[in-house]
Amino acid sequence: MNTQTKTLKVRIRDKQVDVLNRMAFECNQVWNAANATSAEFAWVPVPEVGYMTMQTSGFDLMKELKGIRKERSMIIGAGTVQEVIAVHAKTRKQFKKDKLKWRSSGGARRALGWVPFKSGAAQWINGQIRFCGIYFKCWDSYGLSQYDFRSGSFSQDSRGRWYFNIVVHVEAKVRVSEGGQIGIDLGLKTTATCSNGDTLERQNVYRNSEEKLGKAQRANKSKQIKSIHAKIKNRRADAIHKFSNKIVKENSLIVVGNVSASGLAKTKMAKSVLDAGWAMLKAQLDYKSRGMQGVFLEVNEAYTSQTCSCCGWISANSPKGLGGLEIREWTCAECGTEHDRDQNAAKNILRMGHHTLAVGITVSSGR
Repeated sequence: MNTQTKTLKVRIRDKQVDVLNRMAFECNQVWNAANATSAEFAWVPVPEVGYMTMQTSGFDLMKELKGIRKERSMIIGAGTVQEVIAVHAKTRKQFKKDKLKWRSSGGARRALGWVPFKSGAAQWINGQIRFCGIYFKCWDSYGLSQYDFRSGSFSQDSRGRWYFNIVVHVEAKVRVSEGGQIGIDLGLKTTATCSNGDTLERQNVYRNSEEKLGKAQRANKSKQIKSIHAKIKNRRADAIHKFSNKIVKENSLIVVGNVSASGLAKTKMAKSVLDAGWAMLKAQLDYKSRGMQGVFLEVNEAYTSQTCSCCGWISANSPKGLGGLEIREWTCAECGTEHDRDQNAAKNILRMGHHTLAVGITVSSGR
């Protein structure tokens, strides 16, 4: 049986927030202790040489902090302490730093709650999650009883709500039909335009809430501010989930242009780019496509708006440069084909995806 790894997320009931807040506080203490230890032993004196820098491994930190649970009367398990230290060591190695940011448990710079655990630390018993000898009730929207729990975490959002995130193995879905092929052009006028004419219209979820958000910020209503941001995030995610589900179910090959959201977010178009949610859309198309045994490919979208998708020529009247951004429809001077700007680009993106696969370039997720 072909299986895949998937992460499920369910919300914990609010009555059990206090114990999770305490666990998160303890995880922050472990993180900060590991931070202080790694910084202390970062520079080692070497005779006749001076000081040399070295990365303290997670194993070394675990030996140094092996008594921290007993010393501070923690309720989190030893596995959680080890997991926090392991993540700390991995992050330091990734960014090549001796010390990371401290995790604060209070104040304006408070870190959101996080309680990681290893495989086997959480179980589903009598309709509840058992962790560290404590039972947590949740809104079970997945039927968790049918899964074997692996590693995971409890996490907190900006509104103080807690979620249970668990890694499980699920049976891979088998596509009944061969499926179609589609190219997708990402833009700001329309968030996504497909080569078959389907579109994800611009949602403007942030823009539509900007005035209300501004009033709440000027009045310093922190709870209302967090609530508005959460609604913006949820509305954007809902629209993108519905669109990506439809695309993945109907197509076994999905090709997207490599437009850089992070790069454009540094320009005057930042608000519009971030509001469009391109990164979220590409991430969803990637993992959902793999879940359906499909192929997701990201290609260079250079000149896709200028090139005629029928004859392959860049004609004299095709939209070019900043001045051509206002041109939404045009007719190829070479073959006379009428084009919608974005749909034409999507067709060229799909063609480039075919070329990439034909010449044998390794398919990647574009990450």
